[in-house]
Amino acid sequence: RSLAVVHFWAPWAPQCAQMNEVMAALAKEHTQVSFVKLEAEAVPEVSEKYGITSVPTFLFFKNSQKVDRLDGAHAPELTKKVQRHASSSSISVGSNETAKEDLNVRLKKLINAAPCMLFMKGSPKEPRCGFSKQMVEILNKHGVSFSSFDIFSDEEVRQGLKTYSNWPTYPQLYVAGELIGGLDIIKELEASGELDTVCPKAQKLEDRLKNLINKAPVMLFMKGSKQMAKCGFSKQILEILNNTGVDYETFDILEDEEVRQGLKTFSNWPTYPQLYVKGELVGGLDIVK
Repeated sequence: RSLAVVHFWAPWAPQCAQMNEVMAALAKEHTQVSFVKLEAEAVPEVSEKYGITSVPTFLFFKNSQKVDRLDGAHAPELTKKVQRHASSSSISVGSNETAKEDLNVRLKKLINAAPCMLFMKGSPKEPRCGFSKQMVEILNKHGVSFSSFDIFSDEEVRQGLKTYSNWPTYPQLYVAGELIGGLDIIKELEASGELDTVCPKAQKLEDRLKNLINKAPVMLFMKGSKQMAKCGFSKQILEILNNTGVDYETFDILEDEEVRQGLKTFSNWPTYPQLYVKGELVGGLDIVK
């Protein structure tokens, strides 16, 4: 019942080196967990088998079964997942009820993670079954704002949600924490015109950009975050703001391609970082200097 965490990495990716340091720290803390590094490009057949399309990616195994997955360099999330799976590994056989209760709490959190949640096979960009693909197409056609969870990434969720919701198949769509149903029901709602009233609409990009720009009196759109800049210009602008004692918030444009491209057009400013004060563009690094 011990836990193994496998890091699919590449020597050319700086974020992988950072996550290796995080893993080393976690290994000291969780001595009962096995931490393994696999160079993704050196084992293409393994990478292909587990759908590794980017690095870093972490897979979690228990009893030789994949139980979880994490894509990207998210140190807090990796720490959380290791803690959760390591603690459930050490649970004795007699506490099945506790494990079941913990899973239900987790499922409830996932279902309520966004106003509209789709549990599907694959992702909206890469659905891995025909029903999931059709579901995504319908939701996109109606401009529905939704988040998704890939049930292939977590066997515990995949099996547990069937029992929790008493719904045996995927995809499953939830709105405000309530199960709406699978593809057939969504098709029926679409045909009757009810889908538009049931599901929350996606925010227009322009409205979203305005909201982000006005999220704080001083907003910096940059590559990386306050804690870790991911380009030299962003690093310099952080240093200037920190030295002046300005209170500011940041947005990582590397995390959201829609915002990254849209803001260039919206503000007619082609590069990053971009600094806004009270919703107005001040400029980039040169102007701030």
